Amino acid sequence: MKTVAVLSQKGGVGKTTTALHLAVAAFLDGKQVAVVDLDPQASARKWADKRTLDGPEVIGDHAERLPQLADAARANGADLLVIDTAPNADRASLIAAKAADLILIPCRPAAFDLDAIGATRDLAEIARKPAFIVLSAAPVRSAVTEEARRGLEGQGAKVAPPVIFQRVAYSHAVIDGRTAMEFEPDGKAAEEIRDFYTWARGQLDM
Repeated sequence: MKTVAVLSQKGGVGKTTTALHLAVAAFLDGKQVAVVDLDPQASARKWADKRTLDGPEVIGDHAERLPQLADAARANGADLLVIDTAPNADRASLIAAKAADLILIPCRPAAFDLDAIGATRDLAEIARKPAFIVLSAAPVRSAVTEEARRGLEGQGAKVAPPVIFQRVAYSHAVIDGRTAMEFEPDGKAAEEIRDFYTWARGQLDM
């Protein structure tokens, strides 16, 4: 079983959107997938409560229970465990980071957001796990996204090649527990997520 932790000390950067879309993309690819929601706001769990389609399973719990949850997921045949965390760079996030095979750090390509990811990057380094920044909610047809990529890479950060842009399909889909791939299968958002999943699957050697 492979484990992905989605971390960010800043809220509103698309963390839960990233986690759920990655999980559903893997599920649609025939993988057994579980999502652990460690965020007290319970956004992933609320999404799952509204979902009428099959999978993935979403479980809410405390970070201290993560080893037991991971063991249970593995015993139940999960291929992928996705951890959605609270917007903090704290002990719970560190526990998630240490449990992960891959850390994803969603970040908007905006000055305040870029300035705020330092603590999350430090946490990933403490955990000694591979970490990539995922540029998310990026404006369409704007040079700012590539400028952000160059700036981050200039600081030594690894940035995932796929970009998740600001598209209405993401907002509309989650209203009733779907993802962009299910809401608009032939849309640009769905294409982005398929590219993102293909990249992440390669990083995980799945």
